[in-house]
Amino acid sequence: MTGAVPRRILPVIVLSQFAGTSLWFAVNAVMPDLQRAWGLPPGAVGMLTSAVQLGFVAGTLVFALLMLADRFAPSRVFLICSLLGAALNAATVGVQGDFTLLLALRFGVGFLLAGIYPVGMKIAASWYRERLGAVMGVLIGALVLGTALPHGLRALAGDAGLPAFAGGGSPWQAVVLGVSLLAALGGVATAWLVPESPHLVRGARITPRALGLIWTDRRLRASVFGYFGHMWELYAFFVLVPLIVATRLAGTSVSVAAFWIIAVGSAGCVGGGLLVRRFGSARVAQLQLAISGACCVAAPVMLAAPLPWFMAWMLLWGVTVSGDSPQFSTLTAQNAPPAVAGSVLTFANCIGFAISVLSIELFVGAAQAWPLPVVLPWLALGPALGLLMFRPLLRRRSQV
Repeated sequence: MTGAVPRRILPVIVLSQFAGTSLWFAVNAVMPDLQRAWGLPPGAVGMLTSAVQLGFVAGTLVFALLMLADRFAPSRVFLICSLLGAALNAATVGVQGDFTLLLALRFGVGFLLAGIYPVGMKIAASWYRERLGAVMGVLIGALVLGTALPHGLRALAGDAGLPAFAGGGSPWQAVVLGVSLLAALGGVATAWLVPESPHLVRGARITPRALGLIWTDRRLRASVFGYFGHMWELYAFFVLVPLIVATRLAGTSVSVAAFWIIAVGSAGCVGGGLLVRRFGSARVAQLQLAISGACCVAAPVMLAAPLPWFMAWMLLWGVTVSGDSPQFSTLTAQNAPPAVAGSVLTFANCIGFAISVLSIELFVGAAQAWPLPVVLPWLALGPALGLLMFRPLLRRRSQV
């Protein structure tokens, strides 16, 4: 990170990324309240999360094909998507139990997140071309914190005993509206305080040739399939955390624990980024993927362990399930030919999030049909495949 970069740039981008991506799980955090108020089915959390994921896949493709972050200032794209995403999220309070409309709103939020998460990383990469792995660690750590934030807000709302809204609502509305306000402020901060980088490079057009390279280039295939294995586990874990914690805790304690278990992943992202200079991205990603996979396998034992051991297991899982994310992005960018790197990252993200939709639907449904000790070890299939495919990258240390 060069001295020519104004000191405010990275903190503003990080805080804005944190604020914008809090939209991702805003409804998940208040799902118990919505189920009580509107009688939503037990599988609603999986369907709503999948709607966000599918929206993100569609949005990523549309933004990439239209090159919106190249044709317009990325900070302006970030601002518009943050404001629109905040508005759609806030509209949740007026749905009044219409599940179809709620699904549409969540799809729209996911679509607009494609103008927040990837565009925020594009802005950061344009300013910080050196030591990108460390910067990516901080940025994706902010995304993880944003994902956890709604759980923390719900816990605060419950502890504060917030009064019902004028329409007879309950404190969950304060959580949804608070997340929307935060996302809007994040967009305004980026547009106001982060100018266009003098090093901003126009991206190349998306080319289908990149899809072929994902399958034929050995090292690129290794990094991309490692990422796919990671995505099989990651978002299913995020969705299942409150359910897992609820086997041992109750009330607002569930939201508090869910917040910390997800939020601690930011430490894994940042810490992994710091270790990259010494061990390389491939080794850091391999270690974290292996540990998170081991946490999946240990579920039958740890679900019955004493509470301190149970919480230690969940926190370790939270650290490692997210901590390898920045390094997969970095490795894919490094191993892709420069001319098609943008296309490779776009297609890899789209396929990865499509995989997350499949795993969310499978595991939410399975958790309703079978006990968690039977279900959770199957999450390890993703890390196992990722580690198997990852071997070509370990023969030569990957530097950032």
